[in-house]
Amino acid sequence: MMDCLWISARRGRWQALFVILCLLKLSSVSGQARYSVPEEQAEGSFVGNIGRDLGLDVARLISGKARIITKGSRQYIDLNRDKGTLVIKERIDREELCGKTTPCSFSFEVILENPIQLYRVTVEVIDINDNSPSFPKDEISLKIVENAAAGTRFSLESAEDPDVGVNDIQKYTLKPSDHFKLEVQSQTDGGTFIEMVLQNPLDREKEETHTLVLLASDGGEPHRSGTVRIHITVLDANDNAPVCSQPVYKADVKENSAVGSVVTTVSANDADKGHYGEVTYSIGHVAKETKQLFEVNIKTGEIKVAGKLDYEKSKLYQLNVKASDHGGYTDTCKVNIQIIDENDNVPTIQLMSFSNSISEDSPPGTTIAVVNVDDEDSDGNGVVKCSINSDVPFKIESSLTGYYTIVTEDFLDRESVPEYNITIIVSDQGSPPLSSSKNINVKVSDVNDSPPKFDQSEYSKTVPENNSPGFSVFTVSARDADWGQNARVSYFLQEKQINGAAVSSLVSVNSENGVILAVRSFDYEQIKWFEFNVTARDAGSPPLSSVATVRIIIQDQNDNPPQVLYPVQTGGSLVAEIVPRSADVGYLVTKVVAVDVDSGQNAWLSYKLQKATDRALFEVGLQNGEIRTIRQVTDKDAVKQRLTVIVEDNGQPSRSATVIVNVAVADSFPEVLSEFTDFPHDKEYNDNLTFYLVLALAVVSFLFITCLVVIISVKIYRWRQSRVLYHSSLPVIPYYPPRYSDTLGTGTLPHVYNYEVCRTTDSRRSDCKFGGAGSQNVLIMDPSSTGTMQRMQSEKSILDEPDSPLEVAPLKIRSVFVMCSSVNPTHRDAVGQLAEISELIAAVPPPSLPNVTEEEKKALKHTLWKREMIEHGDTRRIISILGSLDY
Repeated sequence: MMDCLWISARRGRWQALFVILCLLKLSSVSGQARYSVPEEQAEGSFVGNIGRDLGLDVARLISGKARIITKGSRQYIDLNRDKGTLVIKERIDREELCGKTTPCSFSFEVILENPIQLYRVTVEVIDINDNSPSFPKDEISLKIVENAAAGTRFSLESAEDPDVGVNDIQKYTLKPSDHFKLEVQSQTDGGTFIEMVLQNPLDREKEETHTLVLLASDGGEPHRSGTVRIHITVLDANDNAPVCSQPVYKADVKENSAVGSVVTTVSANDADKGHYGEVTYSIGHVAKETKQLFEVNIKTGEIKVAGKLDYEKSKLYQLNVKASDHGGYTDTCKVNIQIIDENDNVPTIQLMSFSNSISEDSPPGTTIAVVNVDDEDSDGNGVVKCSINSDVPFKIESSLTGYYTIVTEDFLDRESVPEYNITIIVSDQGSPPLSSSKNINVKVSDVNDSPPKFDQSEYSKTVPENNSPGFSVFTVSARDADWGQNARVSYFLQEKQINGAAVSSLVSVNSENGVILAVRSFDYEQIKWFEFNVTARDAGSPPLSSVATVRIIIQDQNDNPPQVLYPVQTGGSLVAEIVPRSADVGYLVTKVVAVDVDSGQNAWLSYKLQKATDRALFEVGLQNGEIRTIRQVTDKDAVKQRLTVIVEDNGQPSRSATVIVNVAVADSFPEVLSEFTDFPHDKEYNDNLTFYLVLALAVVSFLFITCLVVIISVKIYRWRQSRVLYHSSLPVIPYYPPRYSDTLGTGTLPHVYNYEVCRTTDSRRSDCKFGGAGSQNVLIMDPSSTGTMQRMQSEKSILDEPDSPLEVAPLKIRSVFVMCSSVNPTHRDAVGQLAEISELIAAVPPPSLPNVTEEEKKALKHTLWKREMIEHGDTRRIISILGSLDY
């Protein structure tokens, strides 16, 4: 403990001031410090080293932004943060600060942040003798009857000295003291009561007036004093003085009582009669503040409230009510007034430190505010209770007396509650209790703890095919419960392979708004659906993300026409279905088979007969495409029937395909062959008709010239053959299988025969091969040939012997066969020669040609006539010849 004494002495108004500093008593117990400082110190004067006394270094004071918090509007002490010291900021007047209260002190708080620390500092103000005693008046006038008895007392107004202790008034001195002596009495309220007592009787006739000097002196160094002159006028005799009914009156009055409220009534009796027996009342010998609070009725002695009473300023008042008669006699009635406290002060709340923002990841127990509560009432009226609303995750804890700390009670979640309104409520225990409240708003700062969330975990969208590139499919959306940068969501496409192609080649996603765009046109026939993932990622650190699955379903459009699979349409060949003339109603001719690569109703096909040679003979099944007869086939029906069937789908708009079905109404294959060999083809006229006409003319001219050359060559050749004979191979004698027959009543050809003929002019051997029966029921015929297009496995040649008997035949017969093989049957001039050769061979007897049967002769004859008929273009005659030869 250090004590440093300041001693100030002033001798009169002219002596110098000596100041000795008293040692300051420091205490740092439970975060408190106490200092003593004399009043009237100059600004900047040293008070104490707060950093050392509280165990705080300068760096902590600076980093914690140490500052002083005071309750009032004036701040007497300042903190030098760089040195850690307390200095005088404003002149301290102890009398202004505390009045007569002793000891005089004031408190303030030193607060530091990060973390928050709170210390209370109490400074006691030491009084110095800077005030002189003073009387209310410079002069006092008294009237004293001359026959006043010794011992008569005359009360005087006491002097006042704002200083306290030894610097207060210590003694009174009355000069001269020939007739009077001075008696000083201490009162319960700390004041003094002065009475002047008559020692020796007065004689007005000797001395009518007396002048006395009352001196009040304090005990300070240097001593200070004040004086008042007392003028005494000696009056004629008044035998009796007023006497108070009771020496001390006691009264209780509530604070804040209305002006004019009656406190009590004093009374005094005077035994004199008449003018000297009338008593008047007045308040004297009290402080000026007390006179402003109470008044007395001069005639009745009734004491009333004249000002605002405040228990917190003063709890007890003592009035000296003087009762006087007109003869100069007085008596003093003492009145003690006790002020009763009322709960008239509302508790106050002062926010000492406050953080309006707190991170959502702050642990429980984090301090957000420090508040100070106070109630100027006393006893129960001044006991306060502090609390906060219960619907917030915070609690309030008491720290120092009158100080409370608001801390977090639980973990915070900004996404659930972004801010809190905390209501601080403080109430006293008065009756009725008074309370006050203060609202503070605490915002919860965001931490990136919430990943983006899609509206759906899986999205599905149907997109029509043939869309344009850049088509907006739809939008995925993800929301992030965080705030600011942590809630800014970007979208990314997760790369994967779909049917061997990267998903980015099919779709793209806008990273800002999640719009999914088609990169290219989709084709339902290539891909019907595909699936990919979209990632939503926020911009926090570290970033959080989530994934949604997107399925794109391609919707089919009617963009493909039906495709006819059967019957097959060939460019140069004809497809014919054979219907026997004995076919009944409902006979199944054939079935049109078509498919549509579209799906759904776009692939629902219907079949219609668009055009027919005889509409009354055939009908087409609407759903199955079956072509059936709708009446009995007759001999009058044309052999060649041409049906045009249209196949339509059910799309909007619908698409269609057309197929031509050729139907032959015949009972045998030769009849069909002779009829369809010269089947006319459709003629199409177009813009190039002129070109084709010119081309045809050129071809005909070329063929004519070629024929002339060939005829001449043949003539020369025949002439040479007639003179020179040489060995040559026989011409091929084609063999036709037996007549085709209907089976199972289907009306179609159950077998197809293929013929492969090899002819030479120089070899000794000729081959004629027959193909086996096929399984097809459609006869495909080329207009330029009588054979079928399909080749089957060859059979054994009819002329397979190593040595042909023709080698030993007569020379005439050899010549015939040589001529037969060398003549061009397509030439018109050769027709007659071929006929002669045919007749000649038929007339040759079997012995001359042992290995040539009658059947072979007929075959050769048939060949020659067939070629003749082809030359003339009569297909029906060819079929008739074939029928007559039993083929």
